[in-house]
Amino acid sequence: MQKFIESLESKMGPIAMKLDGNRYITAIKDGFFGVMSLLIIGSIFLLLGNIPIGGYAEFMSSLLGSDWATYFTVPYDVTMNVMTVYVIIAMARSLSRTYKLDGIACISIVVVAFLILTPMLELKDGGLGIPVTNLGASGLFLGMIVAIAAVEIVRYIDKKGWKIKMPDSVPENVARSFSALIPALFVIIVFNLVRILFTLTPFGTVQAFIYHYLQVPLLYLGDTLPATLIVTIFEGVLWSFGIHGSNVVSGIMKPIWLALTADNAAAFSAGEAIPHIINFQFYANFMKVGGFGGTLGLAIILVFFAKSKQYKTLGKLAIGPGIFGINEPLIFGIPIVLNPIMMIPFILNPLILATVAYFAMSSGLVPLTNGTNIPWTTPPIIAGFLVSGWKGALLNVVQIGISILLYYPFFKSVDKIAVKNEKEQEQAEISNGGVNFNS
Repeated sequence: MQKFIESLESKMGPIAMKLDGNRYITAIKDGFFGVMSLLIIGSIFLLLGNIPIGGYAEFMSSLLGSDWATYFTVPYDVTMNVMTVYVIIAMARSLSRTYKLDGIACISIVVVAFLILTPMLELKDGGLGIPVTNLGASGLFLGMIVAIAAVEIVRYIDKKGWKIKMPDSVPENVARSFSALIPALFVIIVFNLVRILFTLTPFGTVQAFIYHYLQVPLLYLGDTLPATLIVTIFEGVLWSFGIHGSNVVSGIMKPIWLALTADNAAAFSAGEAIPHIINFQFYANFMKVGGFGGTLGLAIILVFFAKSKQYKTLGKLAIGPGIFGINEPLIFGIPIVLNPIMMIPFILNPLILATVAYFAMSSGLVPLTNGTNIPWTTPPIIAGFLVSGWKGALLNVVQIGISILLYYPFFKSVDKIAVKNEKEQEQAEISNGGVNFNS
């Protein structure tokens, strides 16, 4: 077993470190970390406009008038439905820091490049408009590609030294504006040529091409249970070797799952059938009950069933953070990391929780998640209620019970070892005249 663990660590560790340190994946993670607060706020307004309580809509209509829903849909539209704009701004900022470029210039250039490739509508009065959907989930992958490509062009031009340099006497803010002229010109020319070339194709726009050939296949793959289970195994193995697997996986899967979440939110807002079982809410609230590994059940076991002093104490310390999805005290305190006994339930549990939740939703027993982005620290049961109603809360209760049953036999093994070690230590102290030479 030890040789097997060392072999896995030697093979998986370098791959995970490369993925986690990749500047593009880091930029994508920064993009979504930066926008998450806005998505949560937008989701709260979406939920307030669609509280599933009988008579709620009639009460709000009598209180605020027939257009009462717009009081909540407008904040939702300018957060969730234009999230691509916020994501690419944060991505541009992250990449500009990596390359030590002018952050404001990179952000401006990336937004312009994205808008050049974003399809527009000609209005009846002769004006132009951009459909909100093109700035939301539908344009997400285009935006991420544009953000990376535009900053790379700026970086290339900066390396070549192709920029206007003003005398030292010119104020810095003015000099920065002129130094961004040539990079901005190159980016605009390149992306405008791309736009023109795609108008000559059957797709008409770059966004349609990327959505058809990249985004739709990835969304379809991300919406399947087998793909989710494979990703979860990878995440669990990384955690088991002390690598933050969730950070590695989120950089790749979060854009896919959040796009699926946005589809669910749009359907929920419009009163239509919710399309996707698997999305970010499914992953965060029905697979990570108490943190990755579904370790809230394990924390409960430590509090009520641990025999050893060290695990009783750890349980008291870990149960509070575990309720809010923080499980590092357990992962590194038991430890689960590099522990061949505890690694087994730690990897298996989220696979079981995902499978149970998937079939509960696909069979209609539990409603599909409504697209509400809630803080990741929202306690289980409350989280299940907010995204899937009272049946979602009940599913969380069942999942906690499953976690307790799965972790219990494995934990009892390590607990027995701990009890034995504590007794041996006590005997050693007695034989040494009560003096603890290990202190």
